[in-house]
Amino acid sequence: MRLAAPVGLDALLADLEELVSCESPSTDLAAVSRSADVVAAMGERLLGVAPERLVIDGCTHLRWRFGRPRVLVLGHHDTVWPLGSLQRHPFRSADGVVRGPGCFDMKTGVVMALHAIAGLADRDGVTLLITGDEELGSPTSHELIAAEAAGCVAALVLEAAAEGGALKVARKGVSLYRIVVSGRAAHAGLEPERGVNASVEAARLLLQVAELGDPGAGTTVTPTVMSGGRTTNTVPDEASFAVDVRVRTVQEQQRVDDAIRALTPALPGASVRVEGGPNRSPLEESSAAGLFARATAIAAAAGLEPFAGVAVGGASDGNITAGIGVPTLDGLGAVGGGAHADDEHVLTAFIPERLTLLSGLLTELAAGEGA
Repeated sequence: MRLAAPVGLDALLADLEELVSCESPSTDLAAVSRSADVVAAMGERLLGVAPERLVIDGCTHLRWRFGRPRVLVLGHHDTVWPLGSLQRHPFRSADGVVRGPGCFDMKTGVVMALHAIAGLADRDGVTLLITGDEELGSPTSHELIAAEAAGCVAALVLEAAAEGGALKVARKGVSLYRIVVSGRAAHAGLEPERGVNASVEAARLLLQVAELGDPGAGTTVTPTVMSGGRTTNTVPDEASFAVDVRVRTVQEQQRVDDAIRALTPALPGASVRVEGGPNRSPLEESSAAGLFARATAIAAAAGLEPFAGVAVGGASDGNITAGIGVPTLDGLGAVGGGAHADDEHVLTAFIPERLTLLSGLLTELAAGEGA
């Protein structure tokens, strides 16, 4: 393996330890704010300027703009790990492997973005946006991300790489629903016939929804959390179930959405309400093709380890930028594995390579070379 010179790797790992050691579960706004403090101070030290601190519905996001926006670098500092996770999984760096909650998804990517931008000879045209609610589906940052990406020639997403260091050239779109069925309560022993059983109707609709998947098209429609009823001796007057939808194309996302919104109850007296809908559009391969070709050429010229481009099922904020028509390349962050799991880890040998690749992309795109 031919590696780029590991300039500043020790300093980067020290910054990574500081960030990983500040726990930031998405659902804890105070913890996310503390993490934003760490990222802001780190960025001010490396970039020479403090970020704009954007607090939306209590969630803290950070933005650095250098000149007229041309390329958006995107990451998030929140994680799925609850407070106290460091006690079981403390930050460790040994034998070329970094471990710790959120190191792979995606605090290494955040630190890499800061160091890569700090090393640019000219930052003009670069915007860095670090959000605080990606793991929740970006409820407060979705519009912010779209607004920052609008007008840019590219969005570079510092989410972790796929297996073997592959870049992510396609991601499935996500739709999230809650199907709520209303019925009528009655005593289950004395006069159940007077009730309208919402749980029975919800079960029927759940099976109907589950049939909307299409394995050939890569569409999965998965009912998840279900609830119904209040007491064991009462006909349920309300029941609900959640649905997770993953699709490769906008057309499939629309097909499933139309079908879910057309659900109708079979039991007389029951009613159905559909909450939610498309959360992130698909990142289709056509959105990443040009940037992936550029990245491949930069890597070859720099003598970096070759990498593949793969499609993955999970979504990221790159779906948002691709969804508004901005060319988007994802998976430019850490190489490792174990996202959201006890074996979460980062392979440090790849960090200098990815910094070289990111720096090359930023230099070319911000300068308008070939864009």
